[in-house]
Amino acid sequence: MYFTVEEENLICMYHKSDRRRTMARLRADLPDMVEEMWALARQALDKLDAISDADFEAQQFHFTDE
Repeated sequence: MYFTVEEENLICMYHKSDRRRTMARLRADLPDMVEEMWALARQALDKLDAISDADFEAQQFHFTDE
């Protein structure tokens, strides 16, 4: 599964020690996000939900300054 640059950057901002903690931090902020950011976060969460913990650990998330 591939993440967009925007999704990767968002994941980097919320990255914790494992996939479930990263997802929990991201979900916790959903109510405070503007509509565009909320949609991006939901996309990233859907992809994170679809991968395994092992795939998350193997994934190299890099923050990209555009």
